[in-house]
Amino acid sequence: MGIQVQGIMVQVWSGELLHIHIAPSASYEMEELTEARLVAGKGIEGDRYFLGTGTYSPKPDVRDITLIEAEVLEQLALGEPKIPGIKLNLSPADHRRNLTTRGVPVNHLIGKRFRVGETILRGARLNFPCKYIEELLGMPRLFEGLLNRSGLNCSIESGGIIRPGDRILPLED
Repeated sequence: MGIQVQGIMVQVWSGELLHIHIAPSASYEMEELTEARLVAGKGIEGDRYFLGTGTYSPKPDVRDITLIEAEVLEQLALGEPKIPGIKLNLSPADHRRNLTTRGVPVNHLIGKRFRVGETILRGARLNFPCKYIEELLGMPRLFEGLLNRSGLNCSIESGGIIRPGDRILPLED
C-alpha cells in the first residue's frame, strides 16, 4: 500500500499482532498470552529477559522484546527460499520470539518507532538465528532457514498492555 506525497509514492504499512509468547527462563517452553504488560526499558512482565533469566541475559544489547513475521513461518513451511530449500513447520510458540506479527516489515524497522496497541517500540537490531534453537527444537538446518529473517530486537519506549489483534503502526521519528 502506498500514498502519493508531493508526487512521490511513499510506502505505508499497518500490521497486526497475532501471538504473544513468554518463557520464565532459558529453555523453558514458551507460554502464549491473551494479553501482556510491557514495561519501558525492561520487557514483558514474566518473560525471561524481563526477569534476567534468558540465554542472553544480561542483555548485551537491546532485547526488551522480540518480533518475527508470520510470513517467515509460512515461507519456511513452503521451503522458501529455494536455497537452502528446507521445509520446516515452525509454530509461533517454537521460534522463541515474543511477538508474531503479520504485515510488519520487521527487517526495515531498525531505528524506527512503531506502535503496538498501547505501547511504543523502537527497532534496535535484527535478531540473529543461533544453533541453540536447532538443538532445543531438534530441527537441523533451522539456523539456515532463519538467516536474515529471524526477527527484530526492540526497546520498549512506552509501556502498556498489548493483545493479539492489536494494530501495529509506524510512527514518525
